[in-house]
Amino acid sequence: MAQITHAARHHQLTNIHSWTPDSQWLVFDVRPCGASFTGQTIERVNIHSKEVQVLYRAPAQSHVGVVTVNPQPPERYVFIHGPEHPDADWHYDFHHRRGVVLEGGQLTGLDAMDITAPYTPGALRGGSHVHVWSPDGALVSFTYNDHVLHERDPALDLRNVGVAVPCGPVTPGGHHPREYSGSHWCVLVSETTPTPRPGSDEISRAYEEGWVGEQGYTRTPGEHPRRALAFIGDTLSVNGEKVPELFIVDLPDSEAGWKQAGAFPLQGTPDRMPAQPAGVVQRRLTFTHQRRYPGLVTSPRHWVRSSPSAEWIACLMKDDQGVVQLWLVSPLGGEPRQLTHGTRGVESAINWHPSGRCLGFVQQGRVVLCDARSGEITPLSPAGETPVSGDAVVFSPDGQHVAWMQEAGGFRQLFTARTGL
Repeated sequence: MAQITHAARHHQLTNIHSWTPDSQWLVFDVRPCGASFTGQTIERVNIHSKEVQVLYRAPAQSHVGVVTVNPQPPERYVFIHGPEHPDADWHYDFHHRRGVVLEGGQLTGLDAMDITAPYTPGALRGGSHVHVWSPDGALVSFTYNDHVLHERDPALDLRNVGVAVPCGPVTPGGHHPREYSGSHWCVLVSETTPTPRPGSDEISRAYEEGWVGEQGYTRTPGEHPRRALAFIGDTLSVNGEKVPELFIVDLPDSEAGWKQAGAFPLQGTPDRMPAQPAGVVQRRLTFTHQRRYPGLVTSPRHWVRSSPSAEWIACLMKDDQGVVQLWLVSPLGGEPRQLTHGTRGVESAINWHPSGRCLGFVQQGRVVLCDARSGEITPLSPAGETPVSGDAVVFSPDGQHVAWMQEAGGFRQLFTARTGL
């Protein structure tokens, strides 16, 4: 185990794609915690020399954070950018933020925003966040909150999952001083409603998404969606209780598919959230309403993660004793497979090793590897040390190292360990 950073400040990793493609640098922001948004720089540190480089510094009282790296070279970074020159009417919030791409020192806006009706297809009407590149480095997934509906009634501003596709640019009319252009065509791929029918597959919230497989998955013989996203969706039980379940959406395979509207306008209306492209239908994978502890857990916060081969999607649920365990679900559905069985539960976000042979997470305050077949646990960090953050346990692309955050000297520092794989 090695401590990589030592500065008297906090260091924040994102929950995936925190390494450069050459496995030499860890990329981070400097927020004091994952829930805050007051960092002003995006930086990286070399895990061998410990050299720290500032990649971007936010201007005009804005803030930045939640950076991920494109898994394919050349090095490209995407992260959240808050509003420049914030004021009482327009400041950082879920529906007032955007994605930006940094490549070769040049910053480009990812998603356009148009909040003046009639809205622009391919543009959003609010804030995107937690941007994650697809395994082939072409698309970016994100979660989303809507300014237009938030202004009408915050209860209508339902979190959704969207995708940015490189078939822009998108340039709104600029009828509001806070509107902006974007390099990518952006749409929502989830469907939500503020009033899900109890016991149905309808959801009020879509979040914590993950790409399915490095090259998609096989749905039926001869049917192989090249890109798909899994995510958590909040259903209602027949008793009206919120139950988070696992969902999947197969995505278009052409530019024309991304631009073809379905039953409702891609860009939304004053009364409706932006809508899915034609043919994009969310499919429910888990049905846990009757379990003793129904639903996927939201604490610890985790993002659903597919194995590289797309055989399994990993998520966290409680067992019948109320202990948070790691479960594996096929992208075809069926009964979830419980992988861990310990009396001490999983305490963090999860990620697959690039080989697909194991997963990494925090258990009993230690970073561990979990064999994807047997569930056998191998600790990588010692017990009894200072607190380990549950926000991120991230493997290097070459699979040789794993990184996490841990308190040292009163600050959240970055640590790594060799995986032995």
